[in-house]
Amino acid sequence: MESFVEQPSGYVSLTPQPLTREAFAPFGDVIETEDRDHFTINDGYAERFHNLAEVDLTEADGKPLLSIFRARPRPRPLLVEMMERHPMSSQAFIPLSDTPFLVLVAPAGEAPSPENLTLFRTNGRQGVNFARGVWHYPLLVEKVDQEFLIVDRGGPEKNCDLHYFADGVRGEII
Repeated sequence: MESFVEQPSGYVSLTPQPLTREAFAPFGDVIETEDRDHFTINDGYAERFHNLAEVDLTEADGKPLLSIFRARPRPRPLLVEMMERHPMSSQAFIPLSDTPFLVLVAPAGEAPSPENLTLFRTNGRQGVNFARGVWHYPLLVEKVDQEFLIVDRGGPEKNCDLHYFADGVRGEII
């Protein structure tokens, strides 16, 4: 499903598509328990859903970081002026509630373009793990303030590149 539509007024219409492992595979992993391998632990009192994402944090002098981000809804229509990427690691966002959120991505590479933006909507129980170098927009929550557990890389080296679109792109999320 195409999620980018050029509009004559300079708008770019982004229509969210459902987040699936297959559709998101070029950008990283969908973190979810549905239809995933698991096994019983702790004398039968817990189920372990094992290895849900390929965490890539091993570059140079880095170390894994666990953080909590609190995001609030952005005004609409959304002006998408920039995208970011993490060239030295993956970055995972795991929601701490069951409220859907949006994920705007573009393939890894030199610079994203408005034409290769893809917008996904989670089902509220899914997280995402952006692969190293994948362009993405900061957190996009729709209705309420949401908290996320973040797994990413800490270290002395810069691990966030920003790309600003020449004239900005007005992303109208439908």
